[in-house]
Amino acid sequence: MSGKDISKILKIKPQVVMRNGRPDAVIINIKDYQKLLERLEDKEDLANLIKMRKGSLHFRKFDKFLAEHNNAL
Repeated sequence: MSGKDISKILKIKPQVVMRNGRPDAVIINIKDYQKLLERLEDKEDLANLIKMRKGSLHFRKFDKFLAEHNNAL
């Protein structure tokens, strides 16, 4: 989802639910909500990838990995 897609979502005017005179929730189209979640997940994945690339990589044989995890796979 690009910034253009997000601006389309915001143009549709989400419905704001008020509680005690204050905004409490927002109602948007479910497809738009799912697109926003995907965008957020992509951003989190990218942040995790950047963290991983900064650290050193550690490789081990697959059978050793299985032994360390009690053959959970």
